[in-house]
Amino acid sequence: MENHQESLSIRNVSKTYTNGVQALHSISLDIPAGMYGLLGPNGAGKSTLMRILATLQEPDEGQIFLGKLNVLHQKDEVRQTLGYLPQEFGVYPKSSAEELLDYFAVLKGITNRAVRKETTETLLRQTNLWDKRKQKLGGFSGGMKQRFGVAVALLGNPKLLIVDEPTAGLDPAERVRFLNLLSELGENSVVILSTHIVEDVSELCTNMAIINKGQILLEAQPLEAVNALKGRVWRKLVPKDALLAMEQEHQVISAKLLSGRLMVRVYTQDSPGSSFDQVEPDLEDVYFSTMAGYCGKIKQQQRVEEVQP
Repeated sequence: MENHQESLSIRNVSKTYTNGVQALHSISLDIPAGMYGLLGPNGAGKSTLMRILATLQEPDEGQIFLGKLNVLHQKDEVRQTLGYLPQEFGVYPKSSAEELLDYFAVLKGITNRAVRKETTETLLRQTNLWDKRKQKLGGFSGGMKQRFGVAVALLGNPKLLIVDEPTAGLDPAERVRFLNLLSELGENSVVILSTHIVEDVSELCTNMAIINKGQILLEAQPLEAVNALKGRVWRKLVPKDALLAMEQEHQVISAKLLSGRLMVRVYTQDSPGSSFDQVEPDLEDVYFSTMAGYCGKIKQQQRVEEVQP
C-alpha cells in the first residue's frame, strides 16, 4: 500500500499586528508526518502561527508548503485537506452530535448521503461519541465537545490537522481520553499540537519545538532533548525565602512549593554541592532551561507554582 506521507515546511514566516506587536519573527520549521508539539507560554505566537497554517491569517512574509501545496497561494486546495480545531471551539447547543456532524460533512463536500452516513458513524465511533449521537451538544462536557471538534476536524481525511490548546480546561480523565484519541491520528497526517502544557507534548509527540516571543528557541525530539540534560539537573529543598540567593549562585530551572518550602531544580554540568541530589531530567526541565537560557532570569512568579497535595 502506498504511503502518502506529507510534511510541512515553514520558511522565514513573520507577522506583525497593526498595534505594533510582532507575533512571529522569521519562523522556520520542518514538520514531518506524525504528532508534532509546539510548546510555549500564552502569548508566545503559537495561535498566530496556527491561524496562518489554517489559511485564516496572512503572514507579512515567508513561505509555507504542505508537500507540494503552497499554503499561502493555494488556500482552497489546502482547505480541502485541512482539519482545524481552534482554541475556542463553539458548538450549536440545540443540535445533536449526529445532525451537526452531518451538516459539516455537507459543507466539506461529502454530498452522497450514504457516504455521509457512513463517514459520520465512523468518526463518532472513533471519537467515542456514538452512544451520545442523539444528545444535544449543549449537554456535552468539555471533553466531549473537544472530541466532537476532532470529529469535525477529521472530515475528509485531512493531511494536516491543527489542534490549538486542546486540553485546557479538561479534567484528568477527559484529558487522557482526548490525548489517546489524538495519538491514534498521527499515522499518515501531520498533526500539530499547540499547547503550553508540557505533559501533553511529552506523552504524545515524537518531534517538538519551543516557541517564545515569536521565536523558535529549540527544535528537538523530546526524548533526545531530555537525554541531553542527563547528569545536569540537581534538586534541593530550601526555605521559601532562599530562592533569590539560590538564583544568584546557581542556574535555577524551576522552583515548586512543597509543604511550605521550595523544591528547587538547578542546571549545572558539575555537582553544585553535597546538599543537592542529582535527578533524572524530564521535558519540563528542557522547557524551563530553554526558556531561561533565552530570557535570562524568568520572573520568579512564572516559575513558582503551587503543587497541590
